[in-house]
Amino acid sequence: MSDSHPPLNLQVETGNRQILKIALPISAAIIVPQINFITNNIFLGGLGQLELGIAGITGVYYLLFAVIGNGLNNGLQALISRRAGENKIEEIGSLFWHGVRIALVFALMGILLTWFIAPTVLSWSLHDPNGVKIAIDFLTIRILGLPILYIYQMRNALLVGTNQSKYLIVGTATEAIVNIVLDYGLIYGKLGMPNMGFNGAAYASIIAELAGLVAVFGIIKMIGISKQLQLFKKVQYEKRYIHLILNQSYPLILQHAISIMSWEYFYILIEHHGARDLAISNTMRNLFGFFGCFTWAFAATTNTMVSNVIGQGRKEEVIPLIHRILKWSVGFALCVFIILNISPRLFLEVYGQGEDFITAAIPVMRIVSVAMVMMSVAVVWVNAVTGTGNSKMNLYTEAATIIFYLIYVYIVLERLNMPITWGWASEWIYWSVMFIPSFWYIRSNRWKKLVI
Repeated sequence: MSDSHPPLNLQVETGNRQILKIALPISAAIIVPQINFITNNIFLGGLGQLELGIAGITGVYYLLFAVIGNGLNNGLQALISRRAGENKIEEIGSLFWHGVRIALVFALMGILLTWFIAPTVLSWSLHDPNGVKIAIDFLTIRILGLPILYIYQMRNALLVGTNQSKYLIVGTATEAIVNIVLDYGLIYGKLGMPNMGFNGAAYASIIAELAGLVAVFGIIKMIGISKQLQLFKKVQYEKRYIHLILNQSYPLILQHAISIMSWEYFYILIEHHGARDLAISNTMRNLFGFFGCFTWAFAATTNTMVSNVIGQGRKEEVIPLIHRILKWSVGFALCVFIILNISPRLFLEVYGQGEDFITAAIPVMRIVSVAMVMMSVAVVWVNAVTGTGNSKMNLYTEAATIIFYLIYVYIVLERLNMPITWGWASEWIYWSVMFIPSFWYIRSNRWKKLVI
């Protein structure tokens, strides 16, 4: 390490101040992309209800690949956090760059799958031929942003894992500004830009992600983090790091992929109920994304802090730490629950879809608001398991949960053809089943013997 920089100590404490110091910047960083997504949907809603509904299909499809990167990100973050807790600073840069190598291979596979297989799958599963064409045209462009997104996620693992989460805001703020301007310009042909309609949102998102990536790497280099963590000193290929990262990440990748594939299936079943129900469900996804930012921030905080504390040899502090994070996570979720149930129209009116849309969406929103409180509990315990290093436990939990979830949505939406309000009640089942085995595993203390 350079002599001009003092030795780093990346070990964390377990108090409320440390929790918020890590979680709040993460929540700010998460909320900006959700603002981008909601902005996309507001602008696309201006094109019509069909476009707003198709945005839900394409959004969940792209989210499938995004969460594959997120699984890799979570596994890498746990490893970096563990090395930070052990004060093995010299390994962090190597872990990061090997994570980037893996991510780029995954991105290439995602692009090829989207170009050559997705059109057939979407044509087979969706009923509206015009909607199929819109979705395919959009995705063949949007998927080109996958390499940028994956490197972006590896950067998140680096900054969160080394307790530098405050710098996440720089990249996401840059991304938000660029995305909003380009959405307005490219979707409607404003500000001297070409009128690209639905596809304008794809180009806007890719350019915005690139701008955010450049901004945050500029900050990392400018403030000297790259030198302190030796990011550019150990970039040669080492098979052991690839094996370590994949071994830790592949269960999480499969877990997230299975989860989103089931959600895409859910949206396909919703599409069979018509354009309005699909549009409502897309707004509910926005709801989960935007108001769930604090929940997911505390989930990421749980992952990194649990791993860091275990790396310090302070295993007895793990469960009290989880309880402390839970209070914050549930507290924020209850605030959101109250706001949404007091003023449901406030969120729905921004989509400009009329009174019939709002009336039909309010009961669904009330179901979703309860699910968000349940999620605020479950994700903390699930990510505590990730932090212990037993990512296979997460995969087994997800697999069991998805079986219950898929059976429920198929019977309710396809066989019984019940209203989508009942379909969205599947989130209650999902988060209940996710919570039970994760809670049991942490309380069993079996994780104390695991080494990563």
